[in-house]
Amino acid sequence: MSYDSVVDPIVAALKMGHLEEAESFCRAALAQDPGLPDVWLLLAMALQRQGQAREALAPFARLTELRPQDSAHWSNYATALHRAGDIEAARTAIKKAVELAPDEPERLDQLGLLCLELGAPRSARTALLRASEQAPDDASIRIHAARASVACNDISGGDLLLSWRDWLPLSDELQLELADLLTQVSEQWDALELLEGLAKRKPTDWAVQLLLAKVYERVNQPEQAEATLNWIDAMRTRAADDEWIRRELDIQRSQLAMRRHEYAVARTLLVAAGPRYPGDFGYYFSLAKSCDGAGDEAVAMDALETAHRLQIEDLRPSNPQLLEPDAPLLPGIDARVSEQDYRSWPALHAPDASQSPVFIVGFPRSGTTLLEQMLDAHPRLQSMDERPFLNILAGQLHAIGIEVPEDLAKLNQRDCDELRKGYVLMGCRKVARRWDVRLVDKNPLNMLWLPMLHRMFPHAKIVLALRHPCDVIWSCYLQNFRAAPLAAACRSLVNLANAYVAAMRYWLYHVEVFQPDVLVSRYEDLVVDTPAQMQKIAEFLGLTDADTMLSFTTRAREKGFIKTPSYTQVIEPVNARSVGHWLQYRPYFDEVLPIVQPMLKHWSYDAPPAASSMVM
Repeated sequence: MSYDSVVDPIVAALKMGHLEEAESFCRAALAQDPGLPDVWLLLAMALQRQGQAREALAPFARLTELRPQDSAHWSNYATALHRAGDIEAARTAIKKAVELAPDEPERLDQLGLLCLELGAPRSARTALLRASEQAPDDASIRIHAARASVACNDISGGDLLLSWRDWLPLSDELQLELADLLTQVSEQWDALELLEGLAKRKPTDWAVQLLLAKVYERVNQPEQAEATLNWIDAMRTRAADDEWIRRELDIQRSQLAMRRHEYAVARTLLVAAGPRYPGDFGYYFSLAKSCDGAGDEAVAMDALETAHRLQIEDLRPSNPQLLEPDAPLLPGIDARVSEQDYRSWPALHAPDASQSPVFIVGFPRSGTTLLEQMLDAHPRLQSMDERPFLNILAGQLHAIGIEVPEDLAKLNQRDCDELRKGYVLMGCRKVARRWDVRLVDKNPLNMLWLPMLHRMFPHAKIVLALRHPCDVIWSCYLQNFRAAPLAAACRSLVNLANAYVAAMRYWLYHVEVFQPDVLVSRYEDLVVDTPAQMQKIAEFLGLTDADTMLSFTTRAREKGFIKTPSYTQVIEPVNARSVGHWLQYRPYFDEVLPIVQPMLKHWSYDAPPAASSMVM
């Protein structure tokens, strides 16, 4: 019997949808000759199309035995195992396919997605970045690689999505995945652009509509968010499987309630909703904020303990090095440039203060965003929002064997010129650069990049945002930070206090070495007498008309998206509500106060009252 006479009837039956007949033909042919790979493949296809995923495993396994060096058969076997629910075995099979075809992007993509599903984000990122390198124009692979990077809290994940407009048109499913990723890498306006189009085409796709409402809130358009949520609630069916829609509606409405300072309402909504899934640490952070606003400190602390525990469990697979007992409190915190090292730096030409960015630094939650929005309201200044440009440049140096800050003496004139050029180009990708104004670079933990900052812009004006250490620590503990190092640092009040002190000591040490041009802006003074403090900052920066900075709330509303946890606060008039807020939690600070005492003394903050004297 010829090959065609065996295969052709099977193929014809499959095309006509006669699946049982195709299966029967296959089994009859294999009974005669069990060594026919194409017939085993057709049998597997016939079984899959009949919904017999587990029965299809045997033919796919047989193919890997007949042709063990064919990566396609291992890939098909992995897909079949996945459909049958055996994900771990599927990963083993696709690993074999990758071994046989290590540069095949589709195999790497399949491996990466399986690793993500199995909760192995680091392995997923490795495979998917390799796939993206092999197929740089494959939009789905780049989106998957970005998803794996985001799962690893990798700030470079957003770079994979920079050219997303070149990929259009995409399927609606991929556009939704892309929009969701863009929100996670803080490209909210891009996400909104995609989602508004999707929402028009798919008005009853509740996943699209709910994400759209979430983005509206995030870009400070609460009215549109509320209207979208109300429309979803009115239009959705009351089917048994829409519990997730009700939960998401309640959770998003709780965020809108907190914007209105209706914390008891927010808490009621959150308690009714419950977490989205067992490890939903974001839910417990929101619950803690609502309880904090409602004045229920004990429940807020319980929710925060749960939130941080779940966040660390989520962080451990992707960033285990941050949680080792001997891990640095913050990355790079132990590296120092001595005065002797500094004297060995070659003298280089650098921009003067007028041609250098204005840097706003300080430990997170010290009021850096408030300062940034005030400066951005001045016509001679332009803010870039919070971007880790110095981190990225340091990573590029690391890739060529230059460590920061240890090897900064090795940089010559060309090196520093290229670093500054790279810095400007990154800024231009984030804002429409106005060349007649000075840039404002607000990134709190740039205080830990002072050596590199000083090497690139030695004449830059730097504003250090300062706030009572305990208010800073409490506010950080309350935040759901996406950045892995910050999330790890905030896992307990004690660990956070140690990280705060270490960061301040690092800053103070290098200020002594470099003697940069720094102005300290104390949050408590800024919110009590804003005009006087703005005048002081304007004089420091050589600016006139400081009054323009007082209209910052209008400017912040115009911008819409602000990439910090305080995005809802900086569009409100300045107030002192958060000054001394930590005192409501004074009993929880017994172990914290001895740690931060050196900084309380250095910055001349009054000694706090004893816990026993506090009325809770």
